[in-house]
Amino acid sequence: MHKILIFGNSSSGKSTLAKKLGEELGIPVLDLDTIAWETNQIAIRRSHQDAANDLQEFIKNNPAWVIEGCYSTLIKIAIEFSTEVYFLNPGIDKCLENNRDRPWEPQKFKSPEEQAQTFEFLQNWIQQYEERDDEFGYSSHRLIFDQFKGKKHEII
Repeated sequence: MHKILIFGNSSSGKSTLAKKLGEELGIPVLDLDTIAWETNQIAIRRSHQDAANDLQEFIKNNPAWVIEGCYSTLIKIAIEFSTEVYFLNPGIDKCLENNRDRPWEPQKFKSPEEQAQTFEFLQNWIQQYEERDDEFGYSSHRLIFDQFKGKKHEII
């Protein structure tokens, strides 16, 4: 059974890899953004407990899966069930480039214009990845990756 967890900086390629693996393996994909934020309200974070409950429900109801995101608190829950992890770490410049080339994400934004309004914020967010010491930062992701004892890949 494939239980694949993918994490890294914003715009590191998590969604692209998750979609590819999900399609190749014929298994469901969960983007942690969809449970971390209020529906159609990307600026309003749900409670950790509500998001954790949704994550555990997804894991329980799917014998195989791909989960992707940048939320270390949720990653720590999923990793307990993971058979394989990918840490996407292509560097800040590549993430900035990917963000510039990001297609419209209708599951997150009502329109391309609404998504475009977040561009500068996200560019700044991406640039801070290595300095942040929160659940979204490099140090948190590095620690999770280094401590995982199963099959793992770091994609640089």
